[in-house]
Amino acid sequence: MTSDLVVDSQIRGWVFLPIVVITFLVGILRHYISILFISQKKAEPQQLQDSQIIMRSRILRENGKYIPKSSFSSRRQFFNVEEGGYLTQKRAPVNQNMMTDPTMITDMLKGNITNVLPMIIIGGWINWMLSGFITTKVPFPLTLRFKPMLQRGIEQMHLDASWVSSASWYFLNVFGLRSIYTLVLGENNGADQSRHMQEQMSGAAVAMPTDSKVAFKSEWEALELAEHQWALHDIEQLVIQKPM
Repeated sequence: MTSDLVVDSQIRGWVFLPIVVITFLVGILRHYISILFISQKKAEPQQLQDSQIIMRSRILRENGKYIPKSSFSSRRQFFNVEEGGYLTQKRAPVNQNMMTDPTMITDMLKGNITNVLPMIIIGGWINWMLSGFITTKVPFPLTLRFKPMLQRGIEQMHLDASWVSSASWYFLNVFGLRSIYTLVLGENNGADQSRHMQEQMSGAAVAMPTDSKVAFKSEWEALELAEHQWALHDIEQLVIQKPM
């Protein structure tokens, strides 16, 4: 049965290509809607300042051997002195519950509406209008485990697992047009559905603000244990002896 199966050529023009075009255009529309409605995440000035201070402290620990000991000590005092040191300043505890931030909740709601709602509407329309069609066939053999994924809406036990139904072809396009979106819209575009799903899965950890108090304490301890080893002790002689 599967060896003699021939797909009608009109399916290409009325099912196969329309699903590709509709999915692509919906992704383009989703990209521009996300630009209009989803606000860009802006870092707080205090968070930027704290991150830069921690970076300066790490640079001092790693490259302090290239400055005199007095300069190293004065810089370490700026960071670690008990009264007035930047790393010893008291910080307000960070609210780790992101659900108390109305802006973050609004952005999550907008993102879900922008990404999930079009998928539900277009997927439902395809299941209603184009359900039951065989659209294409993958160019390699597959096991029966792939039938539920590639043949949604087709209940044919004897059909080869390499054939793809219209509903499955839509979902393959939703997650398979990533390179085309990158080519047309550039990197980090709003049409990439797989990237949005990854962001939602790891969004809680990313959106959660960092506790600068813990980072400052760790960096303070590391800077206190750092010892100054002067690396330019005989630099004059090395420069003089260096052949010109």
